[in-house]
Order: sequence, then C-alpha cells, then structure tokens
Amino acid sequence: QVDRYLYHMRLSDDVLLDVMARFQAEMVKGLGRDTNPTATVKMLPSFVRSLPDGSEKGEFLAVDLGGSQFRAHQVKVFDDGKQSGQLESKFYPTPKEVIQGNGAELFDYIADCLLDFMETRNLKNKKLPLGFTFSFPCKQTKLEEGVLLGWTKHFKVRGVQDTDVVNSLRKALQKHKASFDIDVDVLALVNDTVGTMMTCGYDDQRCEVGLIIGTGTNACYMEEMRHIDLVEGDEGRMCINTEWGAFGDDGALDDLRTEFDRELDLGSLNPGKQLFEKMISSLYLGELVRLILLKMTKEGLLFNGKVSTALLTKGKIEMKHVSAMEKYKEGLSNTKEILTELNLFPSEEDCIAVQHVCTIVSFRSANLCAAALAAILTRLRENKKLLRMRTTVGIDGGLYKTHPQYAKRLHKVVRRLVPNCDVRFLLSLSGSGKGAAMVTAVAYRLAAQRKRIDAALAPFLLYLETLREVKDKMRTELEYGLKRETQARATVKMLPTYVCGTPDGTEKGKFLALDLGGTNFRVLLVKIRSGRRRSVQMYNKIFAIPLEIMQGTGEELFDHIVQCIADFLEYMGIKGARLPLGFTFSFPCRQASIDKGTLVGWTKGFKATDCEGEDVVDMLREAIRRRNEFDLDIVAVVNDTVGTMMTCGYEDPNCEIGLIAGTGSNVCYMEDMKNIEIVEGNEGKMCINTEWGGFGDNGCIDNIRTTYDNEVDEGSLNPGKQRYEKMTSGMYLGEIVRQILIDLTKQGLLFRGQISESLRKRGIFETKFLSQIESDRLALLQVRRILQQLGLDSTCEDSIIVKEVCGAVSKRAAQLCGAGLAAVVEKKRENQGVEHLQITVGVDGTLYKLHPHFSRILRETVKELAPRCDVTFMLSEDGSGKGAALITAVAKRLHNVGQK
Repeated sequence: QVDRYLYHMRLSDDVLLDVMARFQAEMVKGLGRDTNPTATVKMLPSFVRSLPDGSEKGEFLAVDLGGSQFRAHQVKVFDDGKQSGQLESKFYPTPKEVIQGNGAELFDYIADCLLDFMETRNLKNKKLPLGFTFSFPCKQTKLEEGVLLGWTKHFKVRGVQDTDVVNSLRKALQKHKASFDIDVDVLALVNDTVGTMMTCGYDDQRCEVGLIIGTGTNACYMEEMRHIDLVEGDEGRMCINTEWGAFGDDGALDDLRTEFDRELDLGSLNPGKQLFEKMISSLYLGELVRLILLKMTKEGLLFNGKVSTALLTKGKIEMKHVSAMEKYKEGLSNTKEILTELNLFPSEEDCIAVQHVCTIVSFRSANLCAAALAAILTRLRENKKLLRMRTTVGIDGGLYKTHPQYAKRLHKVVRRLVPNCDVRFLLSLSGSGKGAAMVTAVAYRLAAQRKRIDAALAPFLLYLETLREVKDKMRTELEYGLKRETQARATVKMLPTYVCGTPDGTEKGKFLALDLGGTNFRVLLVKIRSGRRRSVQMYNKIFAIPLEIMQGTGEELFDHIVQCIADFLEYMGIKGARLPLGFTFSFPCRQASIDKGTLVGWTKGFKATDCEGEDVVDMLREAIRRRNEFDLDIVAVVNDTVGTMMTCGYEDPNCEIGLIAGTGSNVCYMEDMKNIEIVEGNEGKMCINTEWGGFGDNGCIDNIRTTYDNEVDEGSLNPGKQRYEKMTSGMYLGEIVRQILIDLTKQGLLFRGQISESLRKRGIFETKFLSQIESDRLALLQVRRILQQLGLDSTCEDSIIVKEVCGAVSKRAAQLCGAGLAAVVEKKRENQGVEHLQITVGVDGTLYKLHPHFSRILRETVKELAPRCDVTFMLSEDGSGKGAALITAVAKRLHNVGQK
C-alpha cells in the first residue's frame, strides 16, 4: 500500500542518470558568464585555489555560523611531517532574536562570542589570522570578501543581503579592538562545504570534493580555472561552491516533485526556492514524513483514520525521529515509542507502514544526492581526461553521520552511477571549524610561497630603463668592434664577411651549399633561375654529427664532412661536376676575404681540436684533397645569420639585417664601408657579422645576470664566454629554467621539496619544452604530462609555478634580444641620416618560430626602444642552405662584373 502511495518517490537508475545529466547541464550553465545569471546552480567561485599540501603550520582562529549553534575554534597546525593539528572549540547558542533580527546585532553577537572564547583561551594579546565559516550563498570576488546572496536554513537577518559579510564582521571586531586589546585579521571567508573539503584534504590529498548533507545540503569541488568564466585567468584550479540546494528552482525537477514536496515548499520560509535542498536535507525530511503520514491518516490508511494534534503541528516530526525509526535492528520498538510519544497509538501494521515511509523518504534523499554527486565526479574525471579516476569526497552533516542507513545507501548508489570512479568517502571531523582554519593556513602558505617565488624571479623582470641601458651598451660595443684601435678587446667582434651586396634578381645557375651549425650537417644542391621565371629549387640531405666527432680532432670532423658531401654527390649523380660552393659555417670566423675564414672559437657544444685560429676553407680543401674523389670551387664561407639576411633580401630588397634566434643567437647587417676601419676602402657596404653572443663577456651586463645565469655559465663548455647568448638563445634557456626549479625545490616550493634524479641531469629541460609548456592552448593537465615525461611528478600548483618560471626566462630572453636589435636598427637609421627608417629584418631560428610568445615580445621591445624605426620582420626560408647558395651566386655575379 505504501509503495503504491509513494510510487513517485522511488527513483530508478535510469531516472537518476537523467537527474545526473540535468545537473551536469546546470553546472555548465552556472560556470558560463552569459548563462550564469539565469542558472539555478550558481557555481560560486570560492577563491580557494589550492588544497593543503602538508606543509601548512601556525596558529589560527575560526568562527562558524550556519547551523543551530555558533562555534569558535582555535586550530594549531604542525609542520612535523605527520600532518597533525590541535582543535579547541567552544559552542554558543544562536538565539532566535539574533538569527531573525538585524545585521548589526548578529555581527556584534559573533564578535562578543569570539572575544569570550579568546579570553577563556588566553589569546587576547596575540595577533591571529581568522577564517570565517559562513554557510550561506555568497558571491566572492576574493578570498576575504563575500556578498550574501540570500539567507537559507531559517535565518532571516535584516540588512545583510547584498552586503559584504567580512566587512561587517571586521567592523564589529574593530569596536572591540581598543576596549579589549584583541587583534584579529579576517583572512578568509569560507563556506562550510569548502571547509569540509579542506579538512579532509589535509588528511588525504586526493580529496577534491566536499559534501554537506545535514540541516542544509551543498557540494563543492576543484574546477579547472579555464572553465570558470566568472573569474579572470586560465591557470590552475579553484574550488567551486555549487550551491546545489537551488537545483530545480526553474522547474527542472518538477516531474520528480510530489504533492508533498509542493505542500512543504508552500509552508516554508522561502517558497519556490532551494527546492532540491527541500527534497534531501534533514531540515525538511521530518516535515515531509509528517505531511505524508497526515494524508495517509486522513484517507484512513493509518491510525484508524484518527488525526492527532502532533500530525497537524508543523515541525512536530523531526529528522531525529525519522533516523530512530529506521533503526531496523531494533525492530519496531523505536517506531512504536516515538509514535506513542506523539499521541498516535499505532498498531503493528501502522509501525511497519511508518517505518517504510521513513525509508522511502530518506532513500530518495540519498538517491538524489548521489545523482548530483555523480555528476560532479564525472565532470572531474572528464576535466582530467581520465578513463578511470581515484578520488576522495570529504563529507560532513548530521544526516550522513547519524542516520543508520544513509551513508551506506549513498555510497552504493554513487558507485553504481559512476563505475569508472573509485571513490573514497572520508568523514570530516570538523569541516566548518578546522576547515576554515585550513583555508586560512593554505592562504598563509600560498602568500609566503608567492613572496619567495617572486623573489626568485624578480631579477628576470627587466624594466624599460634597464632595457634602454642594455641597448646603449650594445651600441657602444658595436662601435668598439668596428674601430681599429678597440676591435681587439671588443666583446662584440663585428666580423667583416666580405659579402658586399644583396641579391638583385639576376643570379642564376647551379650551386652547392654546405650547412654546419649544430648537431646535424646538410648538403644541398640549389638551382637558381633569373628573369620572369625567377625561382630557387633545392635538393638536400641531412647527416648526423656524432658527439665524438663534434668533440674529437679537426681532421676527423672535416673528413666526416667530406664523406657526407661524397654521399650526396653520388646520391644526386653529380660527382664529376666542379660546382661553385657556399659553406655555411655558423661559428665566429674572422674573414680576410669571402673565401677565407679563420675560426675565432667554437660555440654550441663543438670542441674539435686544432681548428681555432685555422682557416676552415683550407681545412675543407685539405680534406677534399685527402679523399681525392672530386673537386669543388669553394667560393664563399658564410655565417647562417648572413644567409638568413640574403634569403629574405632575395624576396625584399629592403632587408639589410639578419637575426638568428634559435639554438644560438646572432645578428648581421649591411654596414657602410667608411665605418669599417678594419677593412680597406670607403665605398659601398659590407655585411658585418656582429657575433653579438659575446656581448657582456667584459662584465658590462653583470648587473642583470642572476645566480642562475652564473650556474649555467660555470657548467657550460665555455665558462665566461658568450654570456649574452647564454641569456637569450634556445640552447641555454631550458638549463636556466632547470637551475631555478632546483632552487625552488630546495626551498620546498616545488615537487614537495624532493629533487628527482632527472632534475639533477644537466640538459634534461630542453627549450622545446618551454615552448610547449608556455603554449596558451595547453591545459595544465598537459603541462603535468610533459613534466611527467621528464620524470617530474608535479601537482597542479607545481605546474603553474613551472609555467611561470618558463615565462619569466623566455620573456627576458626576448626582451634582451629586442634591446640588442634596437641598437642595430638605430645605428642603421643614423648611418642613413634619416629621421624615420623603414627596414626589414630577416629572421630564422626555432625560438622565434616555435615559441608561443618570443616573437611578439621581441617585436614589442624593438618598437618601444627604437620608436623612429619601422621594422618589418620577415621569416627566412632556409637561410643557411638557400642563403649560402645566394651568397655564392651574388659573389660570382660581383666577381664577373669586377673581371669585366
């Protein structure tokens, strides 16, 4: 009979899966900026961005308003490796005149209770941070601020709605400050649900969901920032207070609400509101049972149809009665006793029926709660892109704790609805008190961590004034390198390349190009056509250079190069042709002519012996002679930077600067011959290979070098050399990041203070990882995966810090590069004697091409520091291959003109 009567309260799994889908849709609505105003589930950002990590410590106060009693707590958290803490509490009544009076009286009462608590605990003279648990829907814009959206749970205090409750508490405390010598700093406003999650999160770091199921009901969970439209920023996570009690206020659950739910709602303090809460929280379940029993009695199904005063009195049947009646182990004795106390004089059949009504009502509550919780767990799993997820739900609330069957039912249904989630349910011992203190403790920890992280990264922040100084110093060094008397001691060598022209479009023929500048070596055949069908065709083959050859003897290196050339000529079937060749040799060379280049010193990890001070063209010719298989006309030895300029110059005659921003860093530009004192002649122009990587080797930029730069320099193959390159080029940026990560880990700010074996390995953090980690399209989950590939087991917070470190290092690199380039374009402007210069810079290099922000920051810096120069940046297409062939072609053309 009861089953038939309450048929609509029995919910099948299909219905629960449908409720779960509806709730998921409401969550999405609540998170969207445009849809939030009409969403019933408000998804309020709590500004709690981090869970406890076990390193929290200190002494905190907490006050807790939201239930039938007001509580004050003193919480001590110990950083002893055991994650232990002490909680001392005192309970105060919440009189009806306070919870239904005016705002000033309420907050004065809270301040009075807190003062009393501090006096009894001898805390009056201490300055303590306080967490305020305020278990009502609030809109927060920061952790220590909350505007009340509306009262729930029988609270009806006037003049508080739409005001900041933290500010009201501070004002009340301020009144006591002078008179009673107390100094309390309200650091965090916390919802009891968030407090529950934080308390359990201190004991179990997998806990990322909080659930209250008691007088009221609510859930919170850690959401990805990129999904929270209501808060600026995409990094990390934030706890969202769902305020799910209002689910269904728009009619979304009308098909599941019974006549009893409607009657209960009409008789409540807030008709039409908090409809989901009215179906599941303990505040309303007793009343729901009363309404059902009343109707059944009126219809003659119970108590012989005799309606007692108790059944007619609102609130007479409470949740404690329902819980007691469902203690099946005690048979019907509890039920009979309770009903008799209510003057209902039941028969045995009445007791069985009433017990069954209680079971159906509380079971429906557990079912609905499970469906909404399952929706949250599914969202968490999908956010993490996991097929299966392990997580912990922190729970508090009288219904869950005291009802004999509720917890078991809830667990069972949740596991049935989300079989791909392994859920642990952890009971919170003091969510609203200890939880508020934990939020405060975490906020304290994060503030201290932020201070130390900012201190570590502060030296990487370059202000405009500093960048202007770098530009001016670079300009001075450029001039030193061009002058005969200062060139020998100049750090920026300003090497003449003997490339005296850029392409004019008449170049044609077949050319070979060699490209040596990194761990790979290329041989190319380049066919250049002139006239109307002007084009460049290229065929190339890549060969590896093993480490033992990079760091062996010079003879071994050049024999390996010639072996690669022989393989290519055979592959292309051109072994017999004596073709003109351009040799891209991307290391500092001093040239006496276009086909003579003396190696000044190795960079980029090369260390072949007996090469420095030698002519690399002669060494190549010697190796060809030793092999005695073919002959080549070596026309030009070329730097990759010059090749980059020439490639872009072929497309844009305005291109007179070449920039490499990749493994290495360098610039070349067309300088007026009259300014190049170390070369005879004053007519025309010549390309100068600045070799600016050595800028600062004389200590002129030591003021901006950091301890991390020193570490990288000291651990490099060439300590004390190429200092500017070590701050700006791809080869070293990852290593700078690694040094910073080691330091932050030693300070306990990263990776739980554990330096992994992989982090100790030099070179582990390649620059390509910087580009990937800093990509705006990459979620933190993917950042964590990259770090895991590197053997770094990171939390979400770790990933944010790593991303920030990468950003600081690459931004400084781009700014320094921009400051150097601004010095070059300003020099070009002054050379031409114009007020405003229009010029194109040909650019190559993986850092410029692949890093998500480097090119933009570089361009912005140049614009800021050289405002009278309109600089166009043009990406080079194979400067070291095509560029070498073009230089060879231009050299041939100029040679032929000279002969004529």
